[in-house]
Amino acid sequence: MLKEYDLEGRVAIVTGAGRGIGKGIALTLAEAGADVVVAARTREQLEVTAAEIRKLGRRSLAVPTDVTKQSDVEGLVKHTIKEFGKIDTLVNNAGIVILKPIAYIPGMQLEGWQVADSWDTPLSVEEWHRVLDTDLTSAFLFAKAVGPHMLGRRSGKIINISSNSAELSPPYFSSYCVSKAALSMFTRCLASEWGPYNINVNAIGPGSVLTELSAPVLADPERNEAILKAVPMGRTANPREIGLLAVYLASDASSYVTGQTFYIDGGQVTRGNGY
Repeated sequence: MLKEYDLEGRVAIVTGAGRGIGKGIALTLAEAGADVVVAARTREQLEVTAAEIRKLGRRSLAVPTDVTKQSDVEGLVKHTIKEFGKIDTLVNNAGIVILKPIAYIPGMQLEGWQVADSWDTPLSVEEWHRVLDTDLTSAFLFAKAVGPHMLGRRSGKIINISSNSAELSPPYFSSYCVSKAALSMFTRCLASEWGPYNINVNAIGPGSVLTELSAPVLADPERNEAILKAVPMGRTANPREIGLLAVYLASDASSYVTGQTFYIDGGQVTRGNGY
């Protein structure tokens, strides 16, 4: 391994690490040498991830956390510093999606979205805020919590998990698309503020990734064909591929990279919406 990619001795926090992309990122950071604190709401899933990290020879803590609650976020940061002495990398991965129309559309249907909520009711104000609180405001809360520590050390890496939906506009994803587009802009704003203190802030924008959440959709032949048709490389990603990009952004190899959103979607954004 090139020494610039070595994460030996680094400490990372990864939210939403119980499954899917978050778990893939946590395990890949551990493979590169980092000790990883994993956070999500479900303890059982976190404990599985933490156990797999320990099998790789790294230290790990599983800390159940509601990323929308400031007290939980601050508690996670304090607990990590108490146990490991520092935080080198923060990965804001926790997120949700609610598939609903903004207003009711008579006769509306979208085949293949078995994960969608009821089509009979439009997106509520509460649901709108739940998506934005989880996908966007949580990153703001974590920045406020880790900021004093990283700014004081004049060192740190923050990686926000956005989406190629920050550039696209698939139907019925309004709250998700808006939250991810805003997260990419928040990444730029934070990079501008904290760049003078040697803190790198970047984002990763995955496209279609095979996870527990996407599996029901991808299992539908018609929907799977439509998704893959929109991707020049003709396939979905796996969580480890997202993790490998996270390793780069967490390492010294990216020391002069900040304020960027890296789309890792097989080229889907080159084709516009493609849905």
